[in-house]
Amino acid sequence: MGFDEVYRRSIEQSERFWAEAARGIEWDVEPAQVRADGRWFADGWLNTCHNALDRHVAAGRGEQAALVYDSPVTGVKRTYTYRELLDEVARTAGMLAGLGVGRGDTVVIYMPMVPEAVVAMLACARLGAVHSVVFGGFAAPELAVRIDHARPKVVLSASCGIEPSRLVEYKPLLDAALRQAGHRPGHCVILQRPQCRAELEPGRDLDWAEALSTAEPTGCVSVRATDPLYVLYTSGTTGLPKGVVRDNGGHAVALYWSMSAVYGVAPGEVFWAASDVGWVVGHSYIVYAPLLAGCTTILYEGKPVGTPDPGAFWRVVAEHGVRVLFTAPTAIRAIKKEDPAGEWAAKPDLSGLRHLFLAGERLDPDTYHWATGLLGIPVIDHWWQTETGWPIAANCVGIEQLPLKPGSPTKPVPGYDVRILDSAGADCPPGTEGAVAIRLPLPPGCLPTLYKDDQRFTESYLTRYPGHYLTGDGGYIDADGYLYVMGRIDDVINVAGHRLSTGAMEEVVAAHPDVAECAVIGVDDPLKGQLPMGFVVLKAGADRDPADLERELVTMIRDRIGPVAAFRRALVVTRLPKTRSGKILRATMRDIAAGRPYRTPSTIEDPAALQEITDAL
Repeated sequence: MGFDEVYRRSIEQSERFWAEAARGIEWDVEPAQVRADGRWFADGWLNTCHNALDRHVAAGRGEQAALVYDSPVTGVKRTYTYRELLDEVARTAGMLAGLGVGRGDTVVIYMPMVPEAVVAMLACARLGAVHSVVFGGFAAPELAVRIDHARPKVVLSASCGIEPSRLVEYKPLLDAALRQAGHRPGHCVILQRPQCRAELEPGRDLDWAEALSTAEPTGCVSVRATDPLYVLYTSGTTGLPKGVVRDNGGHAVALYWSMSAVYGVAPGEVFWAASDVGWVVGHSYIVYAPLLAGCTTILYEGKPVGTPDPGAFWRVVAEHGVRVLFTAPTAIRAIKKEDPAGEWAAKPDLSGLRHLFLAGERLDPDTYHWATGLLGIPVIDHWWQTETGWPIAANCVGIEQLPLKPGSPTKPVPGYDVRILDSAGADCPPGTEGAVAIRLPLPPGCLPTLYKDDQRFTESYLTRYPGHYLTGDGGYIDADGYLYVMGRIDDVINVAGHRLSTGAMEEVVAAHPDVAECAVIGVDDPLKGQLPMGFVVLKAGADRDPADLERELVTMIRDRIGPVAAFRRALVVTRLPKTRSGKILRATMRDIAAGRPYRTPSTIEDPAALQEITDAL
């Protein structure tokens, strides 16, 4: 069947569609009902770790590479076969069980990009425990909030993380968080890295290697499909993080299905999601999906540039035989900034790379065209959220590769009934912008609720448009059914009564040959209500007079969008404030521009970038 037919079946016969997909998973008790009481596979029982490891070893994949650890910041490379990874996970699960962790208990994982982080996640899944990964290096107050909310029985951490220019000691941050938190975990297990050894508190803290040395391997604990696999905290408008819950059954079915259908990856092939296990991409496409599908996954402890050069990604692709690479547009823009001519990509053999998937930020057409010209392969924009756990819209190359349209993540993925709604909740006609919503029910794998807060879940996502999930993004669907996501709803500005997308303006600014990356925000104006303001980072080697560049960008916006945009200011900066996952902190930039007090987000990559925005203004 072609894509349109598969999509139609997923919407019109959703239970039959997902019942067939569920056959790709091994169940301890197969679900008799596909959907009941608002949940997927509610009467089924399974274990996610079994599906990711044990069943592949039993099927003869034991000697196949499961996890490749590549760490340019330490110079260490190591490959784990499925059998070796299973042994590590089973012993680590035994260690946790010896500390009293069982089905339904929570474990906070506060670790860098090391194999033990992946092992820890799978070990929790093996026991039926709920893991909550907190991005390594998060500030102590933010870590304390998550510890108090998740109330872990055990915290797993490491002595340090390693950035290109500095070493981050985790243990002092963890100690400070535990002093601030009201909840007290029974134990903290610390992985001692050779670059920095941590001081352990007697009675509470355990050395990872010592605790593991006496642990006995343990088997898989069967859990209900609706039991939580993990809680992942994401930012909320109130400043209090939202705990996104992922269940076991729907998650396993959706991620297993997505690897072949969306990404076109077969068992035994190498898949690399260049992200971090602290983010949803790391959960879904470093750890769970590739292993559920019997692939080899890459765990990369490094950056797209600076570890050591802008050829780092291409070296990993060539050296490990990566077939599909998934990263953020900001990573490609960083590479383009340092190597605009793409000279570093010409050195290694990239002939085995079939597709480059990008998500996390809007993929501007200029970056799309640069990457396409550089690699000569399909560059596929796709769009999803922490809440959904897997793609909402994508070019599903495993079903049928559709024509690409720059600026669009193609069509909604099977299972997602995406609608564009106006302020009254009515469907918008093709080409008309509105709120991007998903008609309920959400497909398997999406969040069923927020951790310990059903009311906030309903108020945040389900109340604005009854019968729909509110994504919080604005956009439109064209006459061909292609979705265009223009940015968060609050990134739509009102200029003299005209509602304009700052995302559309960013596309124009990013197309300038000297611009590496950019952000456009709305600032208050007493006459027009709001005016757009651009911030641009120049490509390496571009020596431009800021006033001349500003005039050129103003002309481009006027030509492409029109005088109504009233775009008059473009400030040159050396960097944009971003989260560690690469998202530009536009809301914080708006607060700075408006002179409002703001709180430095815990996820920020470089706090000094905010000061540069302040100075530029």
